[in-house]
Amino acid sequence: MPIALALASSLVWGVADFLGGVFTRRAPLTAVTVVSQTAGFVALLVWLAARVFSVGGASFAFGVLGGLCSAVGLSAFYKGLAVGTMSIVSPVAACGAVVPFALALARGERPSVWAIGGAIVALVGAVLASAAESRASGDRRLGAMLALVAAFTIGLFVYFLGLGGKHGDPFSALLGARVGSLALLVVGALALRAPLAPRRELLPAVAVIGLLDSSANALFVFASRGGYLSVVSVLGSLYPVVTLLAAHVVLSERITRVQRGGVALALVGVCVVAAAG
Repeated sequence: MPIALALASSLVWGVADFLGGVFTRRAPLTAVTVVSQTAGFVALLVWLAARVFSVGGASFAFGVLGGLCSAVGLSAFYKGLAVGTMSIVSPVAACGAVVPFALALARGERPSVWAIGGAIVALVGAVLASAAESRASGDRRLGAMLALVAAFTIGLFVYFLGLGGKHGDPFSALLGARVGSLALLVVGALALRAPLAPRRELLPAVAVIGLLDSSANALFVFASRGGYLSVVSVLGSLYPVVTLLAAHVVLSERITRVQRGGVALALVGVCVVAAAG
């Protein structure tokens, strides 16, 4: 079940990130991030209001830390997707899976050798497309640089969110993450005097991004509760494969042989992890 939940989170994250990149090309970055995060926050509050709920201090604090990292990571990632090539930016951002993977192992997690090997193969497959960036134009290089920032900060977000789910109430972690990310995004937008909302006709679609993002966060939190954080963090970070395929189908972005090989490697790694689990 943790493996299935982690893979489901990567699928939903991939769709959300693709849409985030698309709409950041049509609306200001701050407007897309603030509105999407607000929509996810409202949906989470409605869900929590329908059940008996009390905030757990430790898990909420881990969530807030993750949310602060998420605000930086999402901003860098969406901007990178907007100015660069999605099929390149997204795999570079997948390097962020190294952060929670390494931190979880350093804290003493010991999954099987096969699980570790499969996770590494899946990660290599997800980032393999970044090799094509050596001949990139200026905008694509900027997109890759933003993707590296996103990789580190989103990696920290995944790690803290996973800790919140593993060592406390998962809903507290989700609430903390949304509070942290939304607070930082709003403060940043006000400080920069940037727009807080896109054009009215884009509002529903941007709100959907936030609902998808919150759903993916929930899937990952529950995955981390029942599985090794070092493994589920890598499986949850396979979203670049989804974004790459969506960009190919919808935007007709070219997929190279290297990228196709990366997709194949990612699938092989997932199968190995699933078998080991």
